[in-house]
Amino acid sequence: MGDSRPVYLRIADDLRRRIDEGSLAVGARIPSRSELKRAYAASDQTVDRAVRVLKAAGYAEGQFGRGVFVADRAPLGTLLRSTGAVDSPFAAEILAYQPWERPVPHRETVLTWEASSGETPAPEPVARRLGIAPGEPVLRTDYEYLADRHPVQLATSWEPLTVTEGTDVCHPERGPYARRGVRGRLAAIGIRVVRARELVGSRPATTPEAEALGCAAGQCVTVVERTHFDGDDRAVETSDLVIRADRWRLEYAIAFTS
Repeated sequence: MGDSRPVYLRIADDLRRRIDEGSLAVGARIPSRSELKRAYAASDQTVDRAVRVLKAAGYAEGQFGRGVFVADRAPLGTLLRSTGAVDSPFAAEILAYQPWERPVPHRETVLTWEASSGETPAPEPVARRLGIAPGEPVLRTDYEYLADRHPVQLATSWEPLTVTEGTDVCHPERGPYARRGVRGRLAAIGIRVVRARELVGSRPATTPEAEALGCAAGQCVTVVERTHFDGDDRAVETSDLVIRADRWRLEYAIAFTS
């Protein structure tokens, strides 16, 4: 029986196969629109749609004025999530990727980040995670993390202002307790954070996320939804961490106690 899938998907899958097999190597130019039209007896719209599928999957990237080229999808490394990492929006350690071997620490990586904070009403999904009413005031902080000046991760954190307003720890990046992590900051005002929960999923990147992370809109990103709780099981902070799924893996260090 013939292939009943839409033509654009068949073209995209054929190009993906050629990339996976190496006949179209990293950096090679994807055949032009006219070449694809002739090869597959397809219309402009069909081949354009096929190339968009490749871009969204991270297999190809456009270069203005030059064409579309095979993208480098090799993993850059691993982001280690440990007890210390869960306290911060970023991983405690970046591990370099080595095929067939255990990753090793990136000891010379220079990690920098930019952050901006502002008061905002809690959106319904965030309010549900924090156990507060939608619209209650929260402090939102947006982070962009770079390793050796290359984008690695985005993060957005929300903290209820009923917990921190008027204290020295209200702003995560300002004041005497800046950059101490959730547990360190809240301990300064007498709140003991005892546990965190992380939910890991994936979804297509939004256009702003793609621009910040250097990928195509719609490309798959890994999203970690993290929430911190105090001793009364009250949620005191929740965050979304966004990472390119094709370039970074997550590793969780799990310690067992006797």
